[in-house]
Amino acid sequence: NEVYVTIAEAILLVVIVIVVFLQSWRMAIVPIVAIPVSLIGTLAVLLAFGFSLNMLTLFGLVLAVGIVVDDAIVVVENIERNIRLGLAPRAAAHKTMDEVGNAVLAISLVLISVFVPAAFIPGISGQFYLQFAITIAVSTAISAFNSLTLSPALAGVLFKPHSEEHSNFFLARFGRALANGFNNGFDRMAHGYAWLVHRLVGTTLALAAMLLVFAGLLYATYHMLQTVPRGFIPNMDQGYAIVVVQLPEGSSLARTDAVIQKASDIIRKTPGVANAVAFAGFNGATFTNASNSGVIFAPFKSFEERLESGDTSDKIIGTLFGSLQSIQEAFIIALPPPPVRGIGNSGGFKMMLQERNSADMRPILALANEIAGKANQTPGLMGVFTTFSASSPQFFLAIDRDKARMLNVPIPNIFETLSINLGAAYVNDFNAFGRVYQVRAQADQAFRIDRDDILKLKVRSAAGDLVPLGTLIEIRDVTGPSLVQRYNMYVSVPLQGNAAPGVATGTALDLMEGIAAESLPQGTSFEWTELAFQERQTGNTAVFIFGLSVLFVFLALAALYESWITPFAIVLIVPLSVLAALLGVAFRGLDNNILVQIGLIVLIGLAAKNAILIVEFARQGEERGLDAVEAAVEACRLRLRPILMTAFAFILGVVPLVIASGPGAEMRQSLGTAVFSGMLGVTVFGLFLTPVFYVALRRTFRRRRPEAGLASESGAAE
Repeated sequence: NEVYVTIAEAILLVVIVIVVFLQSWRMAIVPIVAIPVSLIGTLAVLLAFGFSLNMLTLFGLVLAVGIVVDDAIVVVENIERNIRLGLAPRAAAHKTMDEVGNAVLAISLVLISVFVPAAFIPGISGQFYLQFAITIAVSTAISAFNSLTLSPALAGVLFKPHSEEHSNFFLARFGRALANGFNNGFDRMAHGYAWLVHRLVGTTLALAAMLLVFAGLLYATYHMLQTVPRGFIPNMDQGYAIVVVQLPEGSSLARTDAVIQKASDIIRKTPGVANAVAFAGFNGATFTNASNSGVIFAPFKSFEERLESGDTSDKIIGTLFGSLQSIQEAFIIALPPPPVRGIGNSGGFKMMLQERNSADMRPILALANEIAGKANQTPGLMGVFTTFSASSPQFFLAIDRDKARMLNVPIPNIFETLSINLGAAYVNDFNAFGRVYQVRAQADQAFRIDRDDILKLKVRSAAGDLVPLGTLIEIRDVTGPSLVQRYNMYVSVPLQGNAAPGVATGTALDLMEGIAAESLPQGTSFEWTELAFQERQTGNTAVFIFGLSVLFVFLALAALYESWITPFAIVLIVPLSVLAALLGVAFRGLDNNILVQIGLIVLIGLAAKNAILIVEFARQGEERGLDAVEAAVEACRLRLRPILMTAFAFILGVVPLVIASGPGAEMRQSLGTAVFSGMLGVTVFGLFLTPVFYVALRRTFRRRRPEAGLASESGAAE
């Protein structure tokens, strides 16, 4: 429901931007119509692909709201400009298709191609990318089709010459005065911007200075990539917490239940908690049965109630973590639920310590406790623990095999007797009341309470005689693990923990790996599991995907322009979108998680989109006989309005993500912050650096005929 509200808010903000810039309901209706057409078409394709309306596809739709209007805005703005120059609406629409048709096609190809590599990533991270890829690529394709067909057709029918739109009504005159003031101010700004661009590209010295500035920004981008902490999937406020309770080994279920009741009372009194649902005899960390373990699920109050008092999930879990330490009879810890259901039993990280040279669990248990102690004293880590214990009370049965041989009792018969009476044995099935029931043999509870009951059992000899089991075995009290886990075939001890508030999961994993490397002897190792394993498996995938996406964009533009040089003027601005996005992420104290990385992929296309508008018009200017500098300056002046319109439409469209609250807000804030700051920054950078790139490349690879026909440049040294 929160995401539906976000989509509605995004549509409203985009509509406001369109109306403010176009100042005519006739003109505004064309890009506004593109929104429902593209979104409904996208939903139809998602249904055909078998996707559901989940958080990821809905996030993609939020981004799509700002993207699908871009092409229509470019078309409508250019039609309006041609009408202002005196053309009839239908003629203006025809001329616009000649002027911006290639640009619209290039923008769409770029936005579609950026997600092609991401769609083939395996694993859970690949599923994140795939859902966004399908959503945005489909919406972009539908938007491009609309902009090349529906938008000019509607414009030719709906638009009127400016003189016919005048009205003497007071509100109309007032609105016209505001619009004229806005337009005059914008025209002055456009001319001032063009003057500044001319100063930046007019001389070789200015070009060199701007390229040095660009090199400095590239270094800043590299620095931000190294310093912004890495994460994976943000921990979300899912409305409940998991409390794990563990008493000393051998504790009875009644004793465990008493401690759980005491813990439940404390949990219910915690601000923000609505109730406590407890299960005694169940280990919430390993999801196994044990009499000394229990788990309490603590559902929180509604988000609306908690937001008023600031009771977030992290705050509540921190409060529980402290208040439950007052119970001395047990080890109790509060954990968040896993960010992705089905991957792990709780949030945080999980490390498996592996003993590769021995089956003795005691040394590795000592190592686990040592690592947990060091980790809990390390800034950046909290709540590191293990539920493994090797001190569970057990009986060891020593069989006197010589006596069994003397009494003619087969050893397998002894094991079978113990197994059937103390465990259970499947006998057969029978049918009754239309169902199939199993028959199992097992000693009644009253006859397997203590060790003496074991000695009273009788085993059948080979001759058919019943021999008391007490004459063949000796029972000794020992201790050992109640549960032995194996991970990749090696006996293992689990270590669980969490990153401290404000610390990225990637940083926490690095800290744990450092502690493990210092503490583990030869023959003992560790492996990550659950969500931490997925995070480490992802590794630097985002870097390679980003590079491949830029390459796909470059190849798509090279094919469209039939040139190896022109695409460079467009894609060189792309790295600065990363700089702007990471600056925003760092400013808000977030980490570079998978949602941020998806935002960076989106920004590749959006950054290239603005550059395409300038480069396309600059090329057309050169074809009319202008030199590279004049063509670039004119393109910047003419394209300033559509660039700012599309940028503001997208930026304001993602504002609801940036300021999100409630369920899933962590994911929305990560994605929204990245694309908001990235688009804001790359728009500013692109307005000044794109003409610099274009002029520098044209001067370096100057041709007699400036790409007219486009074939000469592709066949030359380029």
